[in-house]
Amino acid sequence: MNSINKLRFGWRSTKSVIGSITAKQSSSEAKKDIVIPYRIERGPTDILRALAGTVQRDTTAAHYKYHDDPFLIPMSNTGKRTFALAKESGRKAANWIRNQHPELFQHQEADPPIKDFMPQAIYDENSDVAEETLRSLINSAAVSDAITVYQLLEKQEKPVSQDTRQQLLELLCFYNCEDSLPEEWIEERWFRQGTRGNTKRRKTWKDNGLAEAIFQSLEPKEPAAYCALIQGMANYCQVDRAWELYQETQDKGIPLLTETYNSLLRGVNFLRESADLQWKLIQDLLSAIAKQGLKPNLGTLNAALEVISTMNQRQAKQYSLRILAEFRKIGIEPSLATYYYLLITFCKERGPVSNILLEIMNHIDGQHFTIQDPKDTFFFVTAMDVCRNHLQDVDLAYRVDALLHAGNNYNLIGDSYKESIYYRHFFVLLCSTEPLDVFMKMYNKLVPHIYIPEPSVMEEVVRAVDLNGAVEYFPRLWSDMVTFDHTDRENLVTGLLDCMVRNRPPAGSELETQFGKVAWDVWNKLEDVQEGRYRQIGWSGAMLGDVLILTVRAGNFSEACQVVNKLVKSQHTIAGLPKVEALQCFLDACIAQKSVPRAITCIEFSADVGFPEAGKMAQKLRDELPLDSAALAKLTNIVGKEVLQTKEEPATVSSA
Repeated sequence: MNSINKLRFGWRSTKSVIGSITAKQSSSEAKKDIVIPYRIERGPTDILRALAGTVQRDTTAAHYKYHDDPFLIPMSNTGKRTFALAKESGRKAANWIRNQHPELFQHQEADPPIKDFMPQAIYDENSDVAEETLRSLINSAAVSDAITVYQLLEKQEKPVSQDTRQQLLELLCFYNCEDSLPEEWIEERWFRQGTRGNTKRRKTWKDNGLAEAIFQSLEPKEPAAYCALIQGMANYCQVDRAWELYQETQDKGIPLLTETYNSLLRGVNFLRESADLQWKLIQDLLSAIAKQGLKPNLGTLNAALEVISTMNQRQAKQYSLRILAEFRKIGIEPSLATYYYLLITFCKERGPVSNILLEIMNHIDGQHFTIQDPKDTFFFVTAMDVCRNHLQDVDLAYRVDALLHAGNNYNLIGDSYKESIYYRHFFVLLCSTEPLDVFMKMYNKLVPHIYIPEPSVMEEVVRAVDLNGAVEYFPRLWSDMVTFDHTDRENLVTGLLDCMVRNRPPAGSELETQFGKVAWDVWNKLEDVQEGRYRQIGWSGAMLGDVLILTVRAGNFSEACQVVNKLVKSQHTIAGLPKVEALQCFLDACIAQKSVPRAITCIEFSADVGFPEAGKMAQKLRDELPLDSAALAKLTNIVGKEVLQTKEEPATVSSA
């Protein structure tokens, strides 16, 4: 009461002050009414959200869920996933200990107590439960505990009201009698593979389960009970049984909800085979909605478009545009899921080119979206796929990316799988269409904290650098490959070595030295491969030849000798042969170092593998370096006496 009196007193004081000010102003100017605005309700995080809206994402910093330490920040897709899930696993372990040993956590540090911090109740046959307990579990969506408590109430012959049974039926139909992933496990939700939305739907409904038993126990059966069971069966693809219940409601004149019709619409392709029959059934269900005096909603539109997108392209285009126009007449605006269904309808992989994405972007450019349909998260990844594979339009891709980063639209990117696919399409499109310097600016902006390129994308980047002759990027790309754990991808490593061999920088330059370091790093990575590793690559003759060339060019003769020794010892176990140019390059290095034994070993290997250039290499060694009788004898045994002939004397001109 004292606080209320203070508030009242303060209000009167404020009114008196305002009144005196108004009286003073009225003597000098016209009287103005003062309107005190209504109080705006604020959430506990509104101020933080407002402050966060004043800054942009720091692309040079890791995500906040990782430790701000250069040695602990994960730099690969596997590392990011492992780090985040391990951190969440620690919270799960703590949660498990709290629930297994509740007697150790009886202290209450919060007042009023926070329910989520308290150990969860455990229900067994000895638990004393009531209907209120069941209602509380239903409200918290604890499916398994709600089932246990309901069965205890039935066993103890305690009455359960019709309303509580209806609520339990709705809970069981929504979750199909299974516990869902708790809301607090954010990382597990984020890193779950998002391909479930694209996989073929299949029946997962639990036949003759508790949901159907509760439905049979409800007497009289209200329309809400039919709606709950039909929606549950339709959502989990028990469509035949759901359709039987729907026919029963039509025969008995039981009204249904719009959401129930939406669930039936999504199962039309299970009920009818041909496109014409499916379209007729869609029309029948829409007519039934109108007959009951219900108003279709966005879910109705998206459910119909989802079925239409599975038809052949000619009919799908016609039906989708027709139904979209009809829904716009009644004031239903599309969501991102609507545009997603239009994209997969018009932009088939082998169909004609369609510019519908351009029309969509002209309509929604710059808008801010909130999620209205679960499939809203499929729009951006599909739109970028269309930009890359269907239209090859980089300008449109930039517009899609700008829309993604407008406002809070990035929340609709979906999960980590969709985010990775989105940037994969974006990067490959930029790599193939934009100048290399423009692409590398985007590469430096997003890699590695926002996006880590997959090996296939890194191959495209290496190919683009090779085509542009931008040899200065090769050491950076190898460093990134090591960071991203791509060194076990044979195509990627082989391609990088080949590009460095073909694009030789100026002799003796710092870049050539860096190329040699990269080649020797590749050598060390492959030599240190552990046996039994899940994915490992072995040496090939071409790879060893490229390493040999790069080390010789960099002036690392001792390292080149190790590569040649590897070739000699493993010539029968290594797949393929090195280029003869690699052996000729090593021979030149041996001559420069005046190392006759190494040169003879190189020539001997060349002759053993069948290179016809071995004879010329032997002649070059004989001409460039003084050889003793033992070395000459060995060369003779390798290439033959006729090859190592003495130098021809200059021809003399005979007199007439």
